[in-house]
Amino acid sequence: MLEFLPKLSITDVLDIVVVSAILYWILLSLSKTRVVQVLIGLLFLLVLGVVAKLLHLYTLSFLFNGVITVGTFGLIVIFQPEIRRLLAKFGESRFGILSADEESERIIEEIVRAAAVMSEDRIGALIVIEREIDVDNYIESGTVLDAKVSKELLITIFWPGTPLHDGAVVVKKNRIYKAGAFLPLTLNPNLPQTVGTRHRAAIGISEETDAVTVVVSEETGAISVSYSGKLIKDIDPQKLKKVLTGLLIRTPQKDNRFRFLKRKFHEENL
Repeated sequence: MLEFLPKLSITDVLDIVVVSAILYWILLSLSKTRVVQVLIGLLFLLVLGVVAKLLHLYTLSFLFNGVITVGTFGLIVIFQPEIRRLLAKFGESRFGILSADEESERIIEEIVRAAAVMSEDRIGALIVIEREIDVDNYIESGTVLDAKVSKELLITIFWPGTPLHDGAVVVKKNRIYKAGAFLPLTLNPNLPQTVGTRHRAAIGISEETDAVTVVVSEETGAISVSYSGKLIKDIDPQKLKKVLTGLLIRTPQKDNRFRFLKRKFHEENL
């Protein structure tokens, strides 16, 4: 009864499963971008082309073939940022970028403490933490500092009236690399009008790179975090520390617990 069905080997099944998983992951990654709208348009053109061939509409088929040929190269150029982000996401390290040493933990602590103070005093701030992808190609101007990350320095940079307070601070290789940098703004049309320039810049750099960005609102003092084109709004310092640790620290949680127990044992034997 089922003799007309093709016989599938284990290799064929594995091949189908792998391809399906890859296609699902790609569509899921692109589901909230403008690429989906274009894919729907291409699907419509594909259906139109098939209908034109079936009905022997030669002129329409000729135009359709020309659009497909030119459009393939055009899509690569138009959606270069989306393709780059997709590949960057695929190659992203599972446990973050910072090594799980005391310096990395200190940097996160300093950023959290600075964000807490600036949130209470309603000082606007924008802090970009570079991960795997170099952010130099996506930021404009900025003053090179190459300074140690500290709560006091961050607050001083963003203090109203200082020359560098309007731009972003870029943390690179455990150092404050630049201050007063300008970031690309997101072009996401789905964001509400209430999202300000700092938040749009934070989302913009996280769309182009795998950087993590901390934002403090000058109007409300609310703390937000942006990564992978997403924005987590209105979080407290404790939640901020947890999010940054989860995104930036490479070592699994069990190593953190071991380090905590080791430190505790050392303190008890002093």
